[in-house]
Amino acid sequence: MSDMLSIAKGPYDPTFESLRNFECPDWFRDAKLAFWSHWGPQSVPMFGDWYARNMYVEGSDQYRYHWRVYGHPSKFGYKDIVKLWKAEKFDPDALMGLFVDAGARYFVGQAVHHDNFDNWNSAHNKWNSVNIGPKKDICKMWQEAAKAKGLPFGLTEHLGASFNWFETNKRCDKVGPYAGVPYDGNDPAYEDLYYPNRDYSIDRSGEWQWYTSNSWFHQHWFNRIIDLIDKFQPDLLYSDGVLPFGEFGLAMVAHLYNTSAALHGVNRAVYNQKDSNPDVYTVGVLDIERGQRDDIAEHPWQTDTSIGDWYYNVKDVYKTPQHVIEMLIDIVSKNGNLVMNIPQLPDGSLDDECAYLLKTMAKWMKVNAEGIHGTRPWTKSSEGSSAAAAGAFKEEAVVWKPADFRFTQKGNTLYAYQMRRPECNQSVIRSFAKGRTPKILNVQLLGCGKVAFEQTVEGLEITLPNAWKTDMPQCFAVETAG
Repeated sequence: MSDMLSIAKGPYDPTFESLRNFECPDWFRDAKLAFWSHWGPQSVPMFGDWYARNMYVEGSDQYRYHWRVYGHPSKFGYKDIVKLWKAEKFDPDALMGLFVDAGARYFVGQAVHHDNFDNWNSAHNKWNSVNIGPKKDICKMWQEAAKAKGLPFGLTEHLGASFNWFETNKRCDKVGPYAGVPYDGNDPAYEDLYYPNRDYSIDRSGEWQWYTSNSWFHQHWFNRIIDLIDKFQPDLLYSDGVLPFGEFGLAMVAHLYNTSAALHGVNRAVYNQKDSNPDVYTVGVLDIERGQRDDIAEHPWQTDTSIGDWYYNVKDVYKTPQHVIEMLIDIVSKNGNLVMNIPQLPDGSLDDECAYLLKTMAKWMKVNAEGIHGTRPWTKSSEGSSAAAAGAFKEEAVVWKPADFRFTQKGNTLYAYQMRRPECNQSVIRSFAKGRTPKILNVQLLGCGKVAFEQTVEGLEITLPNAWKTDMPQCFAVETAG
């Protein structure tokens, strides 16, 4: 291995053969739910994701917005937007309290997005939140708040794609009053933010369309992410894409795991990336962006998504609390975890709708979390004909029926979430029929107590109390003899 890829010594070598010995730690398998702060200077315009790229794409909505609100990108560029980010109302302790009440058992912060701006005191990039904008170490503040609540702490890096993603700042308008006038990304004085990527455009020769073949950037990426690992020793690290840049990515993952093993005696860190090839995803935990599996997966996996756009967007229509809860139940039944972004305003606070969603989830979790946290998949994930679409970028709300159930288990207790309230006062779980499960000793409707039941060859027939008045999924805790 090159001296330029120096990593911590430990049980893992920077090879697929070695890294496939990864074993998912119990904390991750037990946690099931995290909230994510996908937050940075791109939140400043409050006009959605990919702002730093699209403000330089002539004719796009964000380009027009930027020109009309801030000025033309030849005069007022992204370098000027980052200086407007102040995070003046950022209270990570208060936010972490909301997240924990809503069911979070780990927390994930964004370290760097495609915009090449670091949310920590970066050793290799002066464009960071300590030097510019908030003048705060955002990652450190999140980590301290998570630690105070006893939560494992994760970070996401989206840097790998940025060299190609950010090439738009080298363009100029083709028409109009600024036709032919270069955008500010062409100014050599700001190359450390905007990159020496003039000749690359979208280089599709690499392993993923957004990953450049530029060797200088591979080393630069590695140095930045190793610095991140060394400063925070995160329990989880997520790359927004497939495992980046060959030997550089393998060395980074080995360094993450070896650093964790040195700190804890055994590796407790989890690495996420999005390549579903079994030779790759078994070096960590597969992440499916805004998506789902069709059934129980052999290995633990994770969905990352947001209640709306990735960055705060005044035009957003958010997912409802009910939709988020239904997603969580369905994902957990299939051996998955859910990481949910709650978009923050530029000042670091939440709007009323986001706060309402968290507080609504907290009420539901107070009653029903027993069948979520610390559980494992049962022999089957579901009963009923309704199902979420499998694959990435497929997360439409499902039209559930009373016959739809999702299952988990913990010890001798089976948990059955009925996804819709039945019209009558009886529920029938056919998967729990006599002969299909051990003898059932008692049944509780969480939040209501024990309920009358009969286990027949047709199914587990449960008499419902009048207390069930919510449209949210409700959970039966079914104690078996073995």
